[in-house]
Amino acid sequence: MYHQDSIENDYDYPYYQQDAESDVRVVIDLDFERQQQSYKMNDAVKSFITHFYRSIQNAKIFEITHDYEYGWNMLSEQYFKTTTWPSVESIESMIPNESMKSIFLILYKEMYFRHIYASLQGGPTLEHRFESYRNYVQLFNAILSAERPLDLELPIQWLWDIIDEFIYQFQSFCQYRAKQVKKGTNAPPNVVEEIQMLKQNIDVWNVHSVLNVLHSLVSKSNINKQLEVLKHATLSLTIANPSGNIDQSQFSKHQQELLMDLENDLFAQSSLYKMLGYFSLVGLLRLNSLFGDYYLAINAMQFVELDIHKQLLIARVPSCIITTCYYVGFAYLMMRRYEDAIKVFVDALIYIQRTRTMLQAPTRSLLNDMISKQNEQIFYLLTIALNFYPMRIDDSINSYLKEKYSERLLKLQRGDRDELVNMFHYACPKFLSPVPPNFEGVTDQYLMEPYNQQLKVFLDEVNQQLLISDIRSFLKLYTTLPISKLASFINKSPEELKSILLCFKHKMSNIESDQVSEEFRSSSEVDFYIHNEMVHIADTKVATRFSDFFIRQIQKTNEINTNLKMVPI
Repeated sequence: MYHQDSIENDYDYPYYQQDAESDVRVVIDLDFERQQQSYKMNDAVKSFITHFYRSIQNAKIFEITHDYEYGWNMLSEQYFKTTTWPSVESIESMIPNESMKSIFLILYKEMYFRHIYASLQGGPTLEHRFESYRNYVQLFNAILSAERPLDLELPIQWLWDIIDEFIYQFQSFCQYRAKQVKKGTNAPPNVVEEIQMLKQNIDVWNVHSVLNVLHSLVSKSNINKQLEVLKHATLSLTIANPSGNIDQSQFSKHQQELLMDLENDLFAQSSLYKMLGYFSLVGLLRLNSLFGDYYLAINAMQFVELDIHKQLLIARVPSCIITTCYYVGFAYLMMRRYEDAIKVFVDALIYIQRTRTMLQAPTRSLLNDMISKQNEQIFYLLTIALNFYPMRIDDSINSYLKEKYSERLLKLQRGDRDELVNMFHYACPKFLSPVPPNFEGVTDQYLMEPYNQQLKVFLDEVNQQLLISDIRSFLKLYTTLPISKLASFINKSPEELKSILLCFKHKMSNIESDQVSEEFRSSSEVDFYIHNEMVHIADTKVATRFSDFFIRQIQKTNEINTNLKMVPI
């Protein structure tokens, strides 16, 4: 579910324990696990599972939400902190033979494996990974092969967690497979046996299968058509509800045709399919970013409103919104759309700042950890973007940035290349190769190769930006400056300086905020032009608005006074 730390900390995450001398993997005895099911099945667990099933069968969304977000996590903490939940086989007899039984068992199994990934010491075994994949295949086949929408209502948070966990487990499997294959034929016998199993099951967690699921969910739900209409008109999200009063006069002919298609589409009217389709778009954004295809990542979001307030109307899942902002901002950063990246990062940080209390869920510590980590990663990426493209940002975020990251900012101002690399390494997603490894021979750098490729692209930009940073600092001090004099400041010839200034001018241009726009403009604090061997500088920096500062201080003073009145004397 929320396992960012397990992947983000290190490419060599220990999915299994090792003995330092023998390098023998600790394998979980699945037969022994099954023998212990009777011990795990106390009355509280039995009652929870029965109630959980009845809530899903009767579509009681409030009770499902309570069982999913509180009941499951509370029992996990109390009884299954370091062990697995009861297996599907052991609870099957508790569930009556009704139409909802099969789908409930699949959903339970999805949560069962998610708990193993999150909590089991040593991580999941290869058998766990295979079984979890097959369970996802069953789940998505049931959803996608249905001729009519499934009669199933699930909380939005659960639907997001299904897509999020699906991609996480694919990412985890790719790293685990690469790590095992890297050990080669000289590894212990049990590892060699696993390598053979991986080689024989090349279709398990195949990238084409994962992408096919996400694209199929997008297609089945017609989510892009819904978002296209929503993006071009002020309309309630009940767009797919035929009973809603919709003023179609505000739509173009093309949009009216889309609306008619949606009104006749039962899958588009189902909240289950609609939200799975929407979350699959975010999944495609994330997956393509992990592969380094940033254009395709942004293209997947072409009909999605990136404004957080508009996202809240659809998603209403904080972790989804933060994930969306993180990957969209990172894709913009790597595409050199710095202004758009900065706006997305700042919006995300303001959202986290204002909803931090609400996001602190005591029963979901992993969610809290994930949000805290992504918050810090976004600050790092924002710092990098501002170093490349200085511009005015929200005062509260700017103050926090200067207060908490003052040392890093000083290093960046001095042109510290290593500091930029360290920040990028911490803040970037852990990239994947879309193709399986060569089982006959893997190089030592195979696991790091996707990261190294993206790092090379980033360093190419860094090397160009370091010279530009020096020039920008000099241009801020003058209104006119001879090219020869500026060239002497940076120890370059006038001809070399002209090339650097041309590069500077190019770097200042950014595509407009519209995701598919190709128009360029500049919002840099410094603009210039060259005429008769002279550089003419125009300061475009907007004067500081002191009114905002005083309004915030007045609000803080009022809050302090209110709190003081409540203090007993």
